[in-house]
Amino acid sequence: MASCSEEDLCCPVCHDVFTDPVLLSCSHSFCRICLHSWWTQTQSRQCPVCRVSSEFKPAGNLVLKNLCEAFRQRRATPASPPVCSLHSDALRLFCLDHQQPACLVCRDSEKHRGHEFRPLDEAAELLREELLQSLQDLQDNLKGCRLFKDKWAQTAAHVRVQARRTEEGIQKHFKKLRLLLEEEEEARIRALRKEEKVKSLLMEVQVEALSRHMADLAHAIQSTEEVLKASDISFLLGYKATVELVQRCPLLAPPCLLPGALIDEAKHLGNLSFNVWSKMKVCSSPVVLDPNTAASDLLLSPSLSSLHCGDPQKLPDNPERLRYCSVLGSEGFSSGSRYWDVEVGDNSLWELGVLEDSAKRENDIYSRIWRMGFYHDEYKTAFPSSEFTELAVKGCPRTVRVKLDLDRGQLTFSDPDTNTHIHTFTHTFRDKVFPFFSTVDDAPLSIVPAKVSVTVGRRL
Repeated sequence: MASCSEEDLCCPVCHDVFTDPVLLSCSHSFCRICLHSWWTQTQSRQCPVCRVSSEFKPAGNLVLKNLCEAFRQRRATPASPPVCSLHSDALRLFCLDHQQPACLVCRDSEKHRGHEFRPLDEAAELLREELLQSLQDLQDNLKGCRLFKDKWAQTAAHVRVQARRTEEGIQKHFKKLRLLLEEEEEARIRALRKEEKVKSLLMEVQVEALSRHMADLAHAIQSTEEVLKASDISFLLGYKATVELVQRCPLLAPPCLLPGALIDEAKHLGNLSFNVWSKMKVCSSPVVLDPNTAASDLLLSPSLSSLHCGDPQKLPDNPERLRYCSVLGSEGFSSGSRYWDVEVGDNSLWELGVLEDSAKRENDIYSRIWRMGFYHDEYKTAFPSSEFTELAVKGCPRTVRVKLDLDRGQLTFSDPDTNTHIHTFTHTFRDKVFPFFSTVDDAPLSIVPAKVSVTVGRRL
């Protein structure tokens, strides 16, 4: 013992005298908490010194622990051991019920009648294990928060990209309308920038709240680690306060991105020309595609009226987004009758139909679609909870009309070029219904624009 210097008794990780040292199979020793923190950060069970993997739980190094305790006793300034403030007797026990050290007189007192006691070293070991698990939970939660913070930061960046792209689309439209439309252009850009500001601010507020929680977690972790490295009596004296600090940092459930977090491109770009019809004749798309529902491998035209399959894009995983080359119309219908024509052309695999709003909140929405499609030379149809049924279709329609009559409870598919009926579903839709489109082909599906005529009535 006399030949051991302080350097020989220092942990290679924290560079302080070992606290509760453990021995790895490679013969290197570390503080138990230092080794655990190292493995948590690196996500591997390697020795911090020689990088040799350790597959077994490290054993306590009792000889080194005794040497370190003796070294601390020699180095420390002689001081009288802590005594009970009530009985002036040495603190030798720990009351598990009151979570505080106690003397032998306390154990036999009325205040501690029926309480459970442990020797100080046993209690310290037991409670260290419990606090170590709490520390692990805090560290895991902090790691999860970092991931979600990065994800939300990417979403905020995408919102800005959407805003810029939408602004460019607006400007292209208004260039065609020239001076006559300048006032409308300015009004729409103001609305877009206001929405961008609101939604960007919402993301920033959520990120800031998450950052504050992460700071609280980091503070709790640091405080807990310092208490865990303390001597048994100091640890036990500060244990209750540390537990209270940990409990004041609740573990958050995995955050999720709220619906409606992205820029509503359909509102700003959809039917833009029609919305300023007062000065000229325009065409209107009966359905405007919603980019926030488009699958990452589906590409939409700038006018949001056609779609085709392409290379996957990096898009936020917002709740509205579909999978498998699918997209919804931006507007849902709950009453009345309407139709839209879709040019399918040479597309080899496509689906058209409708989806009820309630199905959008389910994991498997593709079993809740009323649809008709073309699947490599075969026309088929399907509705919720049914198998695909093959259809006998005359010719090869280049355009398919989808007619939705909610008052009569009918969804009809037909060929408008030949005025030929293809198939009709009969169902009472009790929820709002959204148009559904899907293709895995690079040939586009295009929604045929509707011709619009405006008649201005005379005032009486």
